[in-house]
Amino acid sequence: MKEGDSQLASIDAEQELKSPDPSGFEPLSTPGRRMTLNMGPQHPSTHGVLRVLLELDGETILNARPEIGYLHTGIEKQCEAEKYQQVVPLTDRVDYLANLCNNTCYALAVERLLGLEIPPFAQWMRVLLNEAQRISSHLVWLGTHALDIGAMSVYFYCFREREEILKVFEMFSGQRMMTSYIRPGGLALEPPRGWHKVMTAVIDRMAKGIDEYHELLAANPIWVNRTKGVGGLPLEDMLDLGVTGPMLRAAGLKIDTRKDCPYSSYEKFDFEVPTREANDVYARFEVRMEEMRQSVRICRQALEGMPSGPWRADAPGILLPDREKMKTQMESLIYHFKIVTEGYRVPEGSVYQVIESPRGELAYYVVSNGTANPHRVFMRTPSFGNLQSLGEMLEGVLIADSIAAMGSMDFVLGDVDR
Repeated sequence: MKEGDSQLASIDAEQELKSPDPSGFEPLSTPGRRMTLNMGPQHPSTHGVLRVLLELDGETILNARPEIGYLHTGIEKQCEAEKYQQVVPLTDRVDYLANLCNNTCYALAVERLLGLEIPPFAQWMRVLLNEAQRISSHLVWLGTHALDIGAMSVYFYCFREREEILKVFEMFSGQRMMTSYIRPGGLALEPPRGWHKVMTAVIDRMAKGIDEYHELLAANPIWVNRTKGVGGLPLEDMLDLGVTGPMLRAAGLKIDTRKDCPYSSYEKFDFEVPTREANDVYARFEVRMEEMRQSVRICRQALEGMPSGPWRADAPGILLPDREKMKTQMESLIYHFKIVTEGYRVPEGSVYQVIESPRGELAYYVVSNGTANPHRVFMRTPSFGNLQSLGEMLEGVLIADSIAAMGSMDFVLGDVDR
């Protein structure tokens, strides 16, 4: 090739690089270029079947839009086709990490409609199991949240301790997760022999484990840099969007249904409502760690002061009779047959019952039309309200920080797409 031809070839190549791409896409290095990214629906980074539509400028999120509906279970509508006692297993599946809390909320609503008086032993046992459930749920949150940010060891430690709590649930109900143990009228079964000793050992182990997790993370420079100053949102906006639970308490608002509207004898227990002012991912971590300590405190009080007495209410036409009585009493056999085949009728009316789940305010609105099937069951789930703040929370943050921010919300998609 001659020298002139070589110069012409280099000029042509330079012009080709400068010419626009025939496909219409600009080079990724172009400053100010915006792109749209689908985060999900997949499990590892969003903890469920959630799609978050991100508009990016480089690695900065300009706009985030959460889209739900990939796990829609139709549980609320299904409740209308079931008898009151058959709804309990459905409540387990609303928030599968806090199924006992959902059992409790539904049971309290139905009991108010029926006018049932629950024995003290059953009430205190509900408190004990709900607080053990709170610890179990927070352990799943902490383990997966730490794993998102790169702390792998904490994940194994948290699930090691949670396994012990699940063994206790299995001891009480025969099931590890979907226990259906708390039911209208009291408990599903009489607590098993030796439950007190086993539960005491588990709670003592939890107390040591919580301090261990805190020591591993609280001063870790990577954890601190990834969580402090990340995921903030004005308190007024959080209230407008329906945010409840640890996220509000991490923003300085001291609100907890167990204190403000006590249920199941919570007014007889001495515990604190932890709060922080920073309103970031680290503050939510600290609040939940302290909540686990307070749950241990409540469990110990329940174990020390557990009253004696029956484990369910005296309501022959509503609760299944004792199996031994069915073998000798015709009346008990008839009651059993009628309750199983026809259910029990609940007086007309409506009840809105609120409790404090690990994720925030959980409420069941139950409407009765006087039949054996609920006319309407509506669930005000905390994950749905908390998730509404995700779009505003992620504006202006980096993609990497969005994982930390989402993890700090601790939402469960079954609690959203119910």
